[in-house]
Amino acid sequence: MTHTHENTTSPKDAPEPAPGVAELEAQERRLVFRRFGHDDAWALGSLLVELARERQAPVAIDIRRAGQQLFHAALPGSTPDNDAWIDRKRRVVERYGSASYLVGARLRAKGTTFEESSRLDPDRYAAHGGSFPVIVEGAGVIGTITVSGLPQLQDHLLVVEALEHYLADQG
Repeated sequence: MTHTHENTTSPKDAPEPAPGVAELEAQERRLVFRRFGHDDAWALGSLLVELARERQAPVAIDIRRAGQQLFHAALPGSTPDNDAWIDRKRRVVERYGSASYLVGARLRAKGTTFEESSRLDPDRYAAHGGSFPVIVEGAGVIGTITVSGLPQLQDHLLVVEALEHYLADQG
C-alpha cells in the first residue's frame, strides 16, 4: 500500500521547539484519566474538533478504547490518507504503550529512526506525532487519541492541548 507522505516538518522548522524525551515522558505521566468511557471520548473528540476548527486545521480525529472506535471526525481539507496515517500511528501506541511522537523521539535521541530500528512494516506502523495513549489510573493504556493532517509535532501538540484542557476540567 502506498501512502502520501504526511507533513513531517522537522522540529527545527516548527514554530516552537520540539519537546525532548523527558518532557514527552512527563506529558504521559501527567495526562492520566481517572476513568474513560464513551462520554469522555465524545467530549474529548468534540473539544479536538472545536480546537481544529478554530485553527482551520485540515485534520482527521480518532479516539479508541479497547480496540473500539468511539469517535471519528474528518474536517474539511482532510483526506482518506489521514485515516491511513491515523491507523499507522495508532498501531505504534498500541504496540509500544507510548505516544507515537515519543517512540520516534526516543529513537532519534539514539541516532536512529523508527524505520531503521523497528523492523516493522512501514505501511502499517509510523512513529510520527499525533497518537497519544489513553492512560487510566490503575489500568494503564486502554486506548488511543489520534490526530492526522498537520506537521507531526503540531498533531502531537493538538492532542496534548486538548488532553490538558479536558483533564483540567475533570479535576
